[in-house]
Amino acid sequence: MNKTELIAAVAEHADLDKKTIAKALDATLDVVQLAVAAGDPVAIIGFGTFETVERSERTGRNPQTGAEIRIPASKAPKFRPGSTFKGLVADSKSPVNA
Repeated sequence: MNKTELIAAVAEHADLDKKTIAKALDATLDVVQLAVAAGDPVAIIGFGTFETVERSERTGRNPQTGAEIRIPASKAPKFRPGSTFKGLVADSKSPVNA
């Protein structure tokens, strides 16, 4: 599902117009991104938590040459799904699980 399909599905589910949903979704995503970029976690109970994680400096290998390379420390966004979300996914019927 892409963003356009998500907007259409939410609009139908909430019985609202697509323009309103698109504006609300864009604002929601902007606020989540800005908060996580500032180092503040965003927790949505039942859905999950968006947060910033710090990765320490480490040594890696160039896959072509095998030479060791230094990978610098960095920050990255992380999403941890909530228990309700995990349960819904675990109980879903997919072609692999059917």
